[in-house]
Amino acid sequence: APQSPCAFEPAYIEHGKMVRFGGVPMPEETVEDPTLQHNFKGHKGVVHACAFKPNLKQLVTASEDHSLMIWSPGVPNARAYKFSGHTDAVTAVAYSPDGTTIASGSRDRSIRMWTPSIVGLYEPKALKSAHGGCIRSVSFSRDGTLLVSAADDKTVKIWGAPEGKFLHTLSGHINWVRCAEFNHDNGLIVSASDDKTARLWDVRGQRCAFIYDDFKAPVRCAKFHPDGAAIATAGDDRTVQVWDIRSQKLVQHYHAAHGDRVNSLSFHPSGDFLLSTSDDGTVKVWDLREGQLFYTLNGHDGPSTCAEFSPDGSFFASGGADQSVMVWKTNFDVVLKKHAGATDVKLPEPFTAEAPILKDDPRAAPVMSTERAMEGLKAGSTPPLKENKNKEPVKTPVKKPPAAGGDGAIPEALAQTLGHIVGQLDVLTKSIGLIEERLSANEDRVKDLVGIAEKKSSSARIAK
Repeated sequence: APQSPCAFEPAYIEHGKMVRFGGVPMPEETVEDPTLQHNFKGHKGVVHACAFKPNLKQLVTASEDHSLMIWSPGVPNARAYKFSGHTDAVTAVAYSPDGTTIASGSRDRSIRMWTPSIVGLYEPKALKSAHGGCIRSVSFSRDGTLLVSAADDKTVKIWGAPEGKFLHTLSGHINWVRCAEFNHDNGLIVSASDDKTARLWDVRGQRCAFIYDDFKAPVRCAKFHPDGAAIATAGDDRTVQVWDIRSQKLVQHYHAAHGDRVNSLSFHPSGDFLLSTSDDGTVKVWDLREGQLFYTLNGHDGPSTCAEFSPDGSFFASGGADQSVMVWKTNFDVVLKKHAGATDVKLPEPFTAEAPILKDDPRAAPVMSTERAMEGLKAGSTPPLKENKNKEPVKTPVKKPPAAGGDGAIPEALAQTLGHIVGQLDVLTKSIGLIEERLSANEDRVKDLVGIAEKKSSSARIAK
């Protein structure tokens, strides 16, 4: 049974290597807690993966018990359907964007394409021996025409969907590949591996475009931010990190995010929140705008293994080693948007310089094209590269500044860049202020201790 299923915890966050500042909790009246809607039981083994159907009417889960189960969260007392076909643990599952196909991956090294119907799951295609090892991840492209898989054979493979035609193999990792997914326009793939790297792959060029190798432990998950300009990574080092793929820089670092290894990540469709699960048994919600831990959910008895936001962000589901599947109503995302600016500590929005979130579409994050993102990536499957001074710059149209005596308007791109810089400076100033306060407090404590020590020393001498 869930114990204190939802706890609001502000957190200290380590931003980069030096700057450290405290998260400020939202006023209680502006926060509506997530609520547990369902606690499904039915699997006979660890729940490894989950995925919502795009219309939100169904949820599919994959388990160690060799089966898939389809649940209907929106229908009271609805019967769950269990489907078998794999001969070993089902470790990955995904719904196609149109909801007509389910892809599953297994320790039996096969990928299966299922078509849900009123009489069950029709399996039009079984890709036997799709990989040379356990398949850890399957994910559809946004348009549903491609499927990417990652496996213990150290490869990432691309397939045509839904027919399952093999297209390409992306090789470069030197250990198990834990996950892989497309960005929004199928131009890039991000993968995470036990070789302590995350990689960006150029799909059209079929090559590794960039390697993130600043990790000290296996990387278990990597996800694209909804706007396509950043990725989040996490793994055995217990941290959660967000990287800007244009600058290749770490922009948010949540040190000791969990008490044990992190198993999965999922972005809210707005891009403002991030879910993480861990062997420490918790599901955590991170507020990326404020740069702080927002919620800790203690629902699972044992490791929490997977969690996913629904396509519209109104729900999220989690699975665990306790064989249970929990469905939560998000709640806080809608309320929080009504109170934007209610806290003192602000992080700039580092991923939305291209186009701010539209006021009439609060759940949708703006997106960046692969071409724009690739401008910041260097060719080759090598560790992060320095700037190539001889590389011909990408030619992009540039607006001329207004002539003297004109209206003096600042070009939009420049204004956005300056706004981003000002925001970063504001964060840095506040961070330094907090550090100075803590140093001052520590100095006062040291002085007090020195005074106490001197008094005791004097008393001891007088006694002698």
